[in-house]
Amino acid sequence: MKAAAIVALIGCLVTVTDSKIYTRCKLAKIFARAGLDNYQGFSLGNWICMAYYESRYNTTAQTAVDDGSIDYGIFQINSYTWCRDAKLQEKNHCHVACSALITDDLTDAIICAKKIVKETQGMDYW
Repeated sequence: MKAAAIVALIGCLVTVTDSKIYTRCKLAKIFARAGLDNYQGFSLGNWICMAYYESRYNTTAQTAVDDGSIDYGIFQINSYTWCRDAKLQEKNHCHVACSALITDDLTDAIICAKKIVKETQGMDYW
């Protein structure tokens, strides 16, 4: 019985998402490697500035919106249109779980942000 409790506790600890707040320089390196510099005409500086004002470079940032949706992650990507949360009416245009947008691995968030910029009016989405 004790072993089961210990295993359950370890499982809970492993699934906890720690907040990672990047520095501007580290984020610039990650964004550059991901091909964001001059993506759809937006400079690396544009992306860094947007991430700062949306989340203060915090990977686990979440903001409740008046319409009941939630903005997730470093880019504050909205759950109603772009990712899959618990609600069925969501559009999930990025084909990603919202929980994938609040991890230290920015791959899914960057892919989704690129899709948003390409399919909307650029950075005017933000």
